[in-house]
Amino acid sequence: MSRPVADFLVIGSGVAGLSFALKVARHGSVRLVTKKELAESNTNYAQGGIAAVLADDDSFDLHIADTLTAGAGLCNEEAVRTLVENGPTAIAHLVDFGVRFSAGDTGAGLDLGREGGHSRRRIAHARDLTGAEIERALVAAVKSHPAITVHENHIAVNLITRAKLDPEVAAGGPDDRALGAYVLDIEKGAIEVFAARNTLLATGGAGKVFLYTSNPDIASGDGVAMAYRAGAKIANMEFMQFHPTCLYHPLAKSFLVSEAVRGEGAILKRTDATPFMEGYHELGSLAPRDIVARAIDREMKRRGDEFVYLDTTVIDPVYFEKRFPKIFATCRDYGYDPREQMLPVAPAAHYLCGGVVTDLAAHTTIDGLFAAGECACTGVHGANRLASNSLLEAVVFADKAAGAAIDRNGAGLDERLYDRIPEWDPGEAVAEDEKAVINHLWDEVRRLMWNYVGIARTDKRLKRAKNRLVNLRHEIDEYYWRSVVTSDLIELRNLVTCAML
Repeated sequence: MSRPVADFLVIGSGVAGLSFALKVARHGSVRLVTKKELAESNTNYAQGGIAAVLADDDSFDLHIADTLTAGAGLCNEEAVRTLVENGPTAIAHLVDFGVRFSAGDTGAGLDLGREGGHSRRRIAHARDLTGAEIERALVAAVKSHPAITVHENHIAVNLITRAKLDPEVAAGGPDDRALGAYVLDIEKGAIEVFAARNTLLATGGAGKVFLYTSNPDIASGDGVAMAYRAGAKIANMEFMQFHPTCLYHPLAKSFLVSEAVRGEGAILKRTDATPFMEGYHELGSLAPRDIVARAIDREMKRRGDEFVYLDTTVIDPVYFEKRFPKIFATCRDYGYDPREQMLPVAPAAHYLCGGVVTDLAAHTTIDGLFAAGECACTGVHGANRLASNSLLEAVVFADKAAGAAIDRNGAGLDERLYDRIPEWDPGEAVAEDEKAVINHLWDEVRRLMWNYVGIARTDKRLKRAKNRLVNLRHEIDEYYWRSVVTSDLIELRNLVTCAML
């Protein structure tokens, strides 16, 4: 048997996965796996923008200082400097790929916004649809590239590593190496071997671990869970960032009201219309996200309220509608006019600051395995991500990963290993018509995490959560091993793994 081997396997189709694929496609064959349609990712929902030093009154040192401050002193300063100093080039690359940022009179001809924790205007944006605009451009480029094969409605099950083939090789040890992944074709129900010389995890975050989140349903922590099972090093999973201002409405599914709205002057107020953030931080409503989220949580608990208000009426109404068309239209759909009414908002799980540990070239602790974007822990964010650093991190470190993967591309690899990879063995698994069981377990994990491992935590609640999660994980693992694998079951298994981590 001579198994086909791709040069590059990309798991995930956000900005990190797409930009990596476009960079490496000039040097070999690429297979890109995405569990929904190509454009469905956390990137697509990013409203605010992408931070970079582009204005004359800004500097790398200022952006670095803002990032370190937001990260509560737990950032890797070398990684932060790598991020910031590559920022202008990252913006230029996106423009080259066809991204249309909003034009203005400042910084490289772009309209630059400001968000919480930033000391300068440095947020390049496409109004409040920045993520969607980046996805549009990158998806178009990927679809037209002859070296990239896209596999929509496919989900990775497990990574394939040398340790899985050779019992003498320790999982995640110095002799281990990534060889690709087992991938489920969701529509056919078949699991195939996707062999590759280089594998990039770009699977996004794990917001669906929590009951309330700004993330889409796909954010189930797949990359982190797979890397953990393969023996890769994971870090900083306790640092889940909660976005302070998600629209409070029973049908809104935590629609995010961008931090850029506060950057343009909106003010957080109690339900009696009195401002409160000045009592928590000198930057008031523009304080870093973790501080704002905790302040809102404290005010809600202290007063017994289910939300606070974001006063958007202080912004010029004509400017609001022009600058934030998506937010304006969505609020109107739910019965709020942000030009005339304050918006009810509450925090929700938003961004995973930890994940799969990487070096400055986005290489994980397993040879041949890279990670970029929200699933990676580069050390940039520390305990709290500075607003609009996420898209920047995805582009910068996907570029670093591409460079490293191109340089290595199977160096020292014994190609005979690929022919030793066994086909997927379902064992004695049976198809179980128990969608209700999966939904119940999914809901139980998410409610437990929200109530016990949410914005404000205590040792007592964490111990209770751990005890319950041990039992839930055992129950889910049993269910997984006796059942035919489905995408819902894969996500549930990954969800509880991330919850434990």
